[in-house]
Amino acid sequence: MSSWYSEGLEHLWLPYSQMKTAGKPLAVVGAGGVRLKLEDGRELIDGIAGWWTAAHGYNHPQIVAAIKKQAQALPHVMMGGLVNKPALRLAKRLADITPGDLNKVFFAESGSVSVEIAIKMAVQYWNNKGEPGRTKFLSFLGGYHGDTTMAMAVTDPGGMHRAFADFVPGEIFARLPEDEKTEAALEALLKKHGGQIAALITEPLVQGAGGMKFHDPGTLKKIRAAADRHDLLLIADEIFTGFGRTGALFACDQAGIVPDIMCLSKALTGGVMPLSAAIVREHVFEAFLSDDPAKAFMHGPTYMGNALGCAAANASLDLFESEPRLEQIQAISGQMEHELQYCQNIRGVKNVRVKGAIGVVELKETPDHEALGRAFVEKGCWIRPFGNIVYLTPSYIIGADDLSRLTSAIHEVLKG
Repeated sequence: MSSWYSEGLEHLWLPYSQMKTAGKPLAVVGAGGVRLKLEDGRELIDGIAGWWTAAHGYNHPQIVAAIKKQAQALPHVMMGGLVNKPALRLAKRLADITPGDLNKVFFAESGSVSVEIAIKMAVQYWNNKGEPGRTKFLSFLGGYHGDTTMAMAVTDPGGMHRAFADFVPGEIFARLPEDEKTEAALEALLKKHGGQIAALITEPLVQGAGGMKFHDPGTLKKIRAAADRHDLLLIADEIFTGFGRTGALFACDQAGIVPDIMCLSKALTGGVMPLSAAIVREHVFEAFLSDDPAKAFMHGPTYMGNALGCAAANASLDLFESEPRLEQIQAISGQMEHELQYCQNIRGVKNVRVKGAIGVVELKETPDHEALGRAFVEKGCWIRPFGNIVYLTPSYIIGADDLSRLTSAIHEVLKG
């Protein structure tokens, strides 16, 4: 192994890892299409698209060219009193493609930060309207919204952030309103706490890092209706689900609903640059317009509207417009439904489910993640289980043969 790996690894703290027992990470030296190139010469088919980001595969020439061109002209400029062309173009395009009157775009660098921004916007929205007591949030059990402080506060308290239970603010949690009982329970919570709540926050159609749990568009419509009945804002966290992952460009499109604030990141730049956005409806934005400086939204990430990131995002949107991504997602979905169903007969498998370009094999018990990961690597695949699920979220450009290698690897490894 090269010195850069051995010398640097001693100083690196890895994410979501117990560093005392974690195995050594693989050294990646290149990537192209759906393949990762390792230093030792092996290639792996990436089954999770770089944590759900590389929608068009790695090193897409159109995105790379856009970044190179922008880097030669203007890599970054602060947005305090200044602006750049890629950011303006991207803001207009996001306003055009997101549902309804989601028209005002506030940029940041990461998904978690876009959630923090949405939460701050919701609190100040009510404060500016003369209702400063609305500072609580209702979110849903099984949900995950990020690793920053308020994002953790609205994430399922039984999840990975249990160590911070005594640190984060105590928010309000409900089960998704999927039947009469859970719908009534949500209504009771909203009646009890409605005067304190600023917004509901949800991951539409798929609760991602909380376990890839699916719900139908009807459930999402019920959440929108509940927010409307109680005059509350609705925040849609489409960081994972946005840009085609569930089969539509945005998950909210499948339910025909318009959230008051939508959070985007991950596939926004095609998995190339860090960038996120909180996009709001006109009535939310208008609550901040005033002759009073104190009613302005006081938030400003240093790299917001980064020109390189916005150039990458514009190139990614070009690809969604010029190439048949939604049709490719439909083909991926059909193939995974067919090929993953054979896992259903394996001992230890609880269920198999597919939605858009998301394929999930849920196990009855939590497996040895390290052992499973090594077994997948031996089969030339990069698949990273978490909790009690093994899942695929491939790039949309993946070919049928490569996708079959991924599904076959899951079947063979789980079958033993």
